[in-house]
Amino acid sequence: MTALFFYLFSTVAVASAFMVIAARNPVHSVLYLILAFVNAAGLFILLGAEFLAMLLVVVYVGAVAVLFLFVVMMLDVDFAELRQGFLQYLPIGGLIGLIFLVELVLVVSTWSISPDALQVPLASNAPLEGITNTEAIGRVLYTRYAYFFQAAGLILLVAMIGAIVLTLRERAGVKRQDISAQNARDPKEVLTLHDVPSRKGLPESVS
Repeated sequence: MTALFFYLFSTVAVASAFMVIAARNPVHSVLYLILAFVNAAGLFILLGAEFLAMLLVVVYVGAVAVLFLFVVMMLDVDFAELRQGFLQYLPIGGLIGLIFLVELVLVVSTWSISPDALQVPLASNAPLEGITNTEAIGRVLYTRYAYFFQAAGLILLVAMIGAIVLTLRERAGVKRQDISAQNARDPKEVLTLHDVPSRKGLPESVS
């Protein structure tokens, strides 16, 4: 039964990943990407990494992929216009793709596993027996790889600030709020109180 689910999830994941780059509609590509993430989460569950599976669904499917979908739908980009220069870059793109294909073939054909490699994780995970998968990841991530984890967070922070700086532009004619100027105003200069008689209304000069 485990092998059946493995072949099911892996086949659908590979097919959906291919459709991400083969689909003509970008919205369909994002939907296929979500399908690939869900099947990858199923593979993580088969491996016993339920925390990574839920993380993949919540973070990538629930945030990143949905964000891609909204951006593609809201920007309304004319993709037909973007594809006009496709043939111009086809030779160099084909060359790069061929290089990647040769590298993948070389890696797969020469890959082998050492007989002693299977015993190393068993020995290193011996103190972690009896705890949950989430706790085991937390212990390793915040102890052995704590500095790398902080460095990754710093890189993401710099990237986020850079994206904000690049997209934030001063536009002429746009009214912006000035808190200091608002607090420095004198109420007597901007507010006028009128004693309106009953059933007579405001005088014409005031209205």
